[in-house]
Amino acid sequence: MSFVRLAPLLLLALPAAAPAQSMPVSTFLAKAEALKSKGPLALLSSDLGVLKREVGAAIVSLRDERLAAAAAGHKPAYCPPGKSSMNSNELLAAMRAIPAVDRPRTDVRFALKAMLIKKYPCGA
Repeated sequence: MSFVRLAPLLLLALPAAAPAQSMPVSTFLAKAEALKSKGPLALLSSDLGVLKREVGAAIVSLRDERLAAAAAGHKPAYCPPGKSSMNSNELLAAMRAIPAVDRPRTDVRFALKAMLIKKYPCGA
């Protein structure tokens, strides 16, 4: 069998790429502090978009996890009201609450989930 015919079969045999890991809290906080020091010029920084996408991806992932748990008849980790809100100060405070020694191995998604569990408990 020629390589041209074999190549598609080899590609099918490759494992699917693992989902991207969420950014470590230490990196997120470093980028956020750097943006804060830029003042109004932070709006022009590409890191602002990076941080927004990181939080957005974590929110979508956590929402999907919560909805899947509810659909499976399990108690979700957190129970937000119909329309919930969060500001950047809350998010940064949740990340700063993680001990500095743990921040490099704690991802943004975990910090956000911990904040949501505390802010929106499901009750008994």
